[in-house]
Amino acid sequence: MQHVALALYPGFQALNLAVSTVLEFANRYLDVPLYQVHLLSEHGGPVSTSGGFSVSTEPFGRRRFDTVLVVGDNDVLPAPPALVKFLQRAARTSRRIGATCTGAFTLAEAGLLAGRRATTHWYYAEQLRRRFPDISVEEDRIFIIDGPVWTSAGMSACIDLALAMVEKDAGAAIARDVARGLVVYHRRAGGQSQFSALLELEPRSDRIRGALDFARQNLKQELSVEQLAQAAHLSARQFSRAFRDETGQSPAKAVERLRVEAARLMMESGRHPIDVVARDTGFGDPERMRRAFLRAFGQPPQAIRRMARGGALQTA
Repeated sequence: MQHVALALYPGFQALNLAVSTVLEFANRYLDVPLYQVHLLSEHGGPVSTSGGFSVSTEPFGRRRFDTVLVVGDNDVLPAPPALVKFLQRAARTSRRIGATCTGAFTLAEAGLLAGRRATTHWYYAEQLRRRFPDISVEEDRIFIIDGPVWTSAGMSACIDLALAMVEKDAGAAIARDVARGLVVYHRRAGGQSQFSALLELEPRSDRIRGALDFARQNLKQELSVEQLAQAAHLSARQFSRAFRDETGQSPAKAVERLRVEAARLMMESGRHPIDVVARDTGFGDPERMRRAFLRAFGQPPQAIRRMARGGALQTA
């Protein structure tokens, strides 16, 4: 039985507790339960969440755990000194230690991220970089494994981190079963972007949003301005002007971003040949896709695939 500790403090974000649900469902799919989860805090007893309700906890004590994760909060609250000391002790005895969301700041306060790669919620990544320049902060990652230290991006990325742990401990088949049971996308690759092109574009009107949805669902098509304008029920001239006003970029550039995002996901989550990915995402040929990847990521598709495979379950 692996004992997994989630280290909590007042004001933590409750979504981080989803880690415990992933491990609970792993136990359901295993012949013999593998995980026992412990919620810990400095003094034990009820600990309030940022949402105003409380959960029951055990005191830190000096018990040894296989895995220790410190959770994050919404505002990068100051790390309680007792929590920092607990993590420093745990790092000497636990097989792995990590953080979800802004919990990376607490790991950093404990000196456990020095000289390592780490991620956190994209909104606070630059703050983590400024406060702790000895950390290689990679904000455009869902999670990162650097030796025994695991860190995840914000909010729901803790589920991806926990699924990766299940995959590491119990195999890919069990992790897939857990993902299906939880009705979530099967573990996003650690190297996958925290961002979505559709979210970043953020058009104001239903017409432009409808055109973008049409584009996303029809990436194999040419997707000319005329096609997109028709989906938006506007003339091509009206559409081009409204699109640039609402998104700050041209329709052609936005379509390329949607194609790159779809191609990146295919590269990270499967073994599709490059030419198949290029065809299915509307690039037409691998060279055109390669140039788009270089513009978007500064790396060719093959490098993105290698990063995803290496970053997902790399332990050193």
